[in-house]
Amino acid sequence: MSLTTNVILSHEQIVQKLRRIAFEVYEDNFGAKEIIFAGIKGSGYQFTELLKNQFDKIAQIPSDITMITIDKTAPLQTFIEVDKDLKTMEGKVIVLVDDVLNTGRTLAYSIKPFLGIRIEKLQVAVLVDRGYHTFPIVPNFLGYELSTTVKQNVEADFSDPHKFVVTLN
Repeated sequence: MSLTTNVILSHEQIVQKLRRIAFEVYEDNFGAKEIIFAGIKGSGYQFTELLKNQFDKIAQIPSDITMITIDKTAPLQTFIEVDKDLKTMEGKVIVLVDDVLNTGRTLAYSIKPFLGIRIEKLQVAVLVDRGYHTFPIVPNFLGYELSTTVKQNVEADFSDPHKFVVTLN
């Protein structure tokens, strides 16, 4: 049995979805004093960088970016690390960003560092939602919703700045 890889989002489609999500974040947070884009380490953080860049092109709201490091296989047994001082995020809007939402487990545990500070709002943005949620995570901003089988794998690749792609295999 051979595994086939199908492109589900082309570079152009990803760029279009990034721009739309950036506009949605801006519209939903008009008047905020600052927005912090918090991305999950790996391709989630790469997507976060692209989203922040699009946001900065259209919005007059100051923004910053931070990386969340979490062991996706054992989130309770390891420390969840944020690469910036959490105190600097107080009173601001936090947009938690990942590339693919499957069960919601990674995003649910990634919220933990922000529970200890007073923030204005916490929102979630994802490029692809597979819909197999076992945790109560619903994205505020969504690029693409996809129905798959449990055994299929959705992977986002942002390594080539001229050829982003999301594949299903």
